[in-house]
Amino acid sequence: MSDMTETTPGWLSSDELEMARARMPILYVEAVPVRVDDSGEVTSVGLLLRIGPDGTVSRTLVSGRVLHHERVRDALLRHLEKDLGPVALPRVPASLQPFTVAEYFPTQGITPYHDPRQHAVSLAYIVPVTGDCRPRQDALDLVWFSPLEALSEAVQSEMPGGHGVLLKQALAHAGCAI
Repeated sequence: MSDMTETTPGWLSSDELEMARARMPILYVEAVPVRVDDSGEVTSVGLLLRIGPDGTVSRTLVSGRVLHHERVRDALLRHLEKDLGPVALPRVPASLQPFTVAEYFPTQGITPYHDPRQHAVSLAYIVPVTGDCRPRQDALDLVWFSPLEALSEAVQSEMPGGHGVLLKQALAHAGCAI
């Protein structure tokens, strides 16, 4: 019997996931957690701090696969809770229109998005959170940046695979000056 990452239906074993990634695009959701003021303007952006399998430290967004037979809304909420904790209190938009669709390729240069493991299609959302965020799973920390700080060269250089580009798009979509 092969290793299972979860016992929940819809999860693939490590071998099955690797085989699927080699043959077809995988659907993901990504979320840019933000704090907003009373008028709805973005005041800060939350970026996760992670250590990759190769030991490199990077800043990332909330991200994860959509499971077989799982609604996009449910996947988004599941990954927000997994990465930000159970009391982050995300306000998922009533309309699930993403601000962009990011297509990640294993070959660099096809799009600004790169994932060496796979071809993935990601629906990207801006999600206001009002609660207490405590990173879980493989995230070391969640750091809140002003939109200007998040767009700085220093922060952008810590965001591999096109996440910096995605963050710029999110902030432009939210009306933050670039």
